[in-house]
Amino acid sequence: MLRAFSYVTDHTGFCGTIKNSPSDFVVTEIEMPEHLLRDTRAESLQKTSEAPLEQNSPGLQQAKKLRRESPGPCAEGCCGGTPSPSEHDPSRAGGDCSASPNKNPHEGEPELKSGVLDSLLGKPMSELLNKFACDLKNAWDLENNADAGTREFSLGPILDKKNRADLHSAVRQKFPFLVTLTKDNEMIVKGNADYRELCQLVTEKETSDFFKFLDAKLENSTFSFEPDGNKEHRKVVHHFINRKFGKLLETKSFTVTDVNDQPNMSIMVRFREKSWSRKRSAGGFQEKQDLYTAFTLQKENLETLEAIGFLAAELGVLPSDFSYAGIKDKKAITYQPMVVKKVTPERLKEIGSKMEKKGMRIHNIHSACQHLRLGQLKGNRFDIVVRDLKHHSHDSSADLKERISEAMENVETKGFVNYYGPQRFGQGQNIQTDQIGLALLNEKMVKAVKLFFTPEDTDDPVNNAKRYFLQTEDAKGALVMLPEFKVREKMLLRALNRYGVNHEGCTKGWLNIPHSMRVFYVHAYCSKIWNEAASYRLKIYGSKVVEGDLVFSEENDESVSLNDKVHVVTAAEESANKYSINQVVLPMVGHSIKYPSNKVGQWYHERLSKDELQMCKFRVPPLQLNIPGCYRPILKNVQNLSYFLEDSEKGIEIEDNHLNESKVSLHISFDLDPSCYATVCLREIMKCDF
Repeated sequence: MLRAFSYVTDHTGFCGTIKNSPSDFVVTEIEMPEHLLRDTRAESLQKTSEAPLEQNSPGLQQAKKLRRESPGPCAEGCCGGTPSPSEHDPSRAGGDCSASPNKNPHEGEPELKSGVLDSLLGKPMSELLNKFACDLKNAWDLENNADAGTREFSLGPILDKKNRADLHSAVRQKFPFLVTLTKDNEMIVKGNADYRELCQLVTEKETSDFFKFLDAKLENSTFSFEPDGNKEHRKVVHHFINRKFGKLLETKSFTVTDVNDQPNMSIMVRFREKSWSRKRSAGGFQEKQDLYTAFTLQKENLETLEAIGFLAAELGVLPSDFSYAGIKDKKAITYQPMVVKKVTPERLKEIGSKMEKKGMRIHNIHSACQHLRLGQLKGNRFDIVVRDLKHHSHDSSADLKERISEAMENVETKGFVNYYGPQRFGQGQNIQTDQIGLALLNEKMVKAVKLFFTPEDTDDPVNNAKRYFLQTEDAKGALVMLPEFKVREKMLLRALNRYGVNHEGCTKGWLNIPHSMRVFYVHAYCSKIWNEAASYRLKIYGSKVVEGDLVFSEENDESVSLNDKVHVVTAAEESANKYSINQVVLPMVGHSIKYPSNKVGQWYHERLSKDELQMCKFRVPPLQLNIPGCYRPILKNVQNLSYFLEDSEKGIEIEDNHLNESKVSLHISFDLDPSCYATVCLREIMKCDF
């Protein structure tokens, strides 16, 4: 897939083999620091409607600020931006932390609530409560404050039931970011985690007003968020409300006129029928907390989705109940965090020995409060052994060590072309994933199914079942032949058995597998186009930034949306050499991105036309697929690069300059950003195709 593609460096390189064994290629996911995860708490999952969305679709970054569609730089498997620290409303820092007055008629003024609290608690206790509330809000604003979510404050025993009810209401109306509960007549106050999460999505005033509306529980009342032109952001808010309060509330988007007398969209919330009378629980309105268990998956010689298939079959849950931040190599030993829903830590520990027989180990099992999403990682650490070192056939130099040193220095300084690696497309397979993705984009559902079931040239149960299905279209018979862990294949076959191997049946078959798996194939096609575009761009313009290129400005101003950071280079900027090639990005095709206004943009049009795709085609409503697109830097840099040479027979590091080629191995370690491929970086270092 990468043959004849471009290089950015000009050293000679050297030859060698990689992945002789899984232990020669070790990948460890670098987890995102906890304080940066705060902005990724909202899951933006895609469906054709704007209500609850499916898991693992592209994430929305800077959700609180972005009020319009703004595709950003790529994350692995997706089209989303890099997370940025959340903002805090000025009203949240210090001072009087009581919520802003609400204009809704059912809400009392804060001053009146203070009077109620004084009379119910007495002024000294009321002042202590106010101090606790302010301290808690200030602690929330400190990103590294680990105990902010566990703080509690006791109001003491309140024996009178009516006084307790009045106090519950008064506390929550003055401090909507708090929740109250009673333990043996003692009233406890603590922070509301749901309030804190919503604050990352909308303004604090909207959050405060929403929770006051929620607490008032007035039948037939409604609440509306501020006008919001960003569809992806509205989806996140819809999903948050449904996930937390879905049994109590329902949401709907409707057209409003904003302050500029322009049509816009807003989210309206109302109580479901008869749900308004339900009592509020201590932790908010979410009546049943989802159970999440986090763990680190170590796998060897397994695809990520294949490993999940094994785990799901053994645990009796769906593959879609697992979440992860990125897809990892098959021919490697990989370590990656995962979260599974509806499974206890104890249950996960029970299957450990069985999974070891499948090439997996489960480490660091602990409870979690939510799932992961694609791209929610800082990067990956690679520890790689290159064996059978030798010169290229055209290289007459006798000094292999010098060749290696030159290559390492060059790549560390200049980086590498940021291609998607061959594993993205199903390396070595008869049918590659991008071909299935193209068939799905063209809504050729039967063709996509037959490509999916195209067997490899091996005689094993999986490929025999695929071969049988293509020959007979007997979905039921093929289903019996398939091993349990082939979850995707079984999901498709069950639907085909029920609905038939025709356009409608195949459409329902694709809908029967999780959204994250459906979109995986489409993203593979988009990745292939990006690879070809990068080669074309470098071939005709080289490393010079020219008029019409797209550049990504790394501004720190969080008020600037990601989309606004993508700029089209002008002729004057080209003449002034204002930008470097490291700032140039190319679009991952989709319906909401802009294309270069030079020959590269024209190339995109012609290339997509060749595949019968129009520029606005990247929506497949029958499959609930919506591909907005994003931007990906042409070049990437390697971090924390180190290496040493080792005698393969003696296992000791080599320091002299006299190398016996056949007995020497190269050990390389480096870090890469999410969505970067180690095989691509190695290709640049060695000037070899794998």
